[in-house]
Amino acid sequence: MKPHIDRRHFIGTAASVVAGSLILPVGDVFGALRLVRPDEYPETPHFWYRKPLNKPYVDSQNKNMAFAFTDSEIMLSDDNSHTWSYKKTFADAKNITFSHIFNDGTVLFATREKLYRCTKKLKSYREIIVKDTDGKAYLPHKSKNPDNPGWYFHTLSGINSWIINGKEMLVWGNYCNVEGGASPVNIYYTSDYGKTVKIAYSFGQNPYFTDNGSPSGGAGGTLLGNSNNPAICRHIHAVAYNPAEDAFYACTGDGNRPAGWECHWLRGKYDSIKDKWDWKIIITESLNTRYKAGSISFVDGQMYWISDANGPKPWDRGIFCCHPTDIGNPNAHTKLFDPKYESATMIIEDGVILATHIAVASPFTLGIMISTDLGKTWFEYDIKDFGPFSPSRIHKKNSEGWFRFDLRTGWIDRAEYMFLKPKK
Repeated sequence: MKPHIDRRHFIGTAASVVAGSLILPVGDVFGALRLVRPDEYPETPHFWYRKPLNKPYVDSQNKNMAFAFTDSEIMLSDDNSHTWSYKKTFADAKNITFSHIFNDGTVLFATREKLYRCTKKLKSYREIIVKDTDGKAYLPHKSKNPDNPGWYFHTLSGINSWIINGKEMLVWGNYCNVEGGASPVNIYYTSDYGKTVKIAYSFGQNPYFTDNGSPSGGAGGTLLGNSNNPAICRHIHAVAYNPAEDAFYACTGDGNRPAGWECHWLRGKYDSIKDKWDWKIIITESLNTRYKAGSISFVDGQMYWISDANGPKPWDRGIFCCHPTDIGNPNAHTKLFDPKYESATMIIEDGVILATHIAVASPFTLGIMISTDLGKTWFEYDIKDFGPFSPSRIHKKNSEGWFRFDLRTGWIDRAEYMFLKPKK
C-alpha cells in the first residue's frame, strides 16, 4: 500500500464495502446506517467513520459524556451519545455556537452573544457575565441588527481545556466576523468550572469588521474591541497550552490590511496566584505564509501546526513541527506533510494526527488526512458518502475511541457532524 493513497482508488474501495453489506436501521445517535455486524461501520484501511442523523446535534464530548441540542432543548449523555438521560428546555438552543463539558460534568455553553453554565446532569443553568481584565462586567455591545449580535464565544478548536497544577483550565478564543454579526476578538478563560469567566486578552478595534449590521461585519459601523490595543485581527484560529513551558500560544487571521496585518502568533503566561496574564505578540506575518495557521498542538515539548495560507502566491502551506523556541525560524521547521490546499483543522492524540481539507478550497468532497505514527507516514482519503463538507472543531476521542467533528458547509456554516475512529 502506498503511503499516499490515490483518491479514486479509495472511493471505489469504500463504495464496494458499503454496497456489499446489508444496511440496518438503528435507533441511537450513531445513525441509521449500520452494517450487519454491530461492530462494523464504513471504513478505510486506517479508520472507521459514521455520520448520525443530526437530531439532536451533538456539539461536544468528553470521555463518556456528550452535549447536544435541538431547536428548543439541551441534552446530556453519559453513555457516549447512545442515549440522553438528561434534558432541559432552552428556547434559544438553535443559536448555540459553543459548548464545553468539564471533567466534573459541568457544562459551559453559549449562544451567539450570551454564555451559560449548567450544573451537573443539567439540573439547572444560569447566564454567566464575563469579567473584563479590570474585573468589571464585560457586556456584549448593542448590535445594530438584533439578528446579528455577533459570535462572542464560537471557537474552531475542539481541545480548549487542560489540567494545570491540578485544576482544569478552559482557555479559548472566538472565531468571529464571518457570520452572525460583528464581534470583538477575545481570549477567554475560567479555572473554576465556568463559575467565573474572564478576559485573558482583547484585540484592538478593527475598522474592517465594525458592527454595520451585516452578518460578517464591515466598514463604517461601530468599532468593537480594546481601544488601547493597536493590534487587530479578524478572529482567533486556535489557543493551545504547552505543559513543557507552562505557556499558552494563540494564532489569528486573516488578512493583510492597510491598517495592519491580522495573522499573529501570541505567547501567554498565566500567574495563577495573581490571576494575571502576560501576552506578547511574537510573530506577525503575511496571510500567504505558514504563520496563517489553524490548529496548534504540543507533543513531548514539540509544537505542531497546520497552515491554511492563501492570498498571493507562493503559498507556504503544510503541516509543520518544531521546538517552540524555533517558531520564528522557518529553517528550523520540519514539514511533515503538504496537503497542497489550504487546510486549518488538526488534532493529535495517542500518536495519531488527524487533519481535514476544506471542501470549497480543495477538490475533496470530505477530505481526511491521517498519520498513525506522529507524522512519519501519511494517508489521504476522500469520503464521498455524504456530500461536500468541511470538517472542523475536532474533539478528543470519547471513551469508545471516536473523535467527533463538525461538518460545515462552505467555509463555516454549521450543518451536520460525524464520528471517526482510528484503527490500532
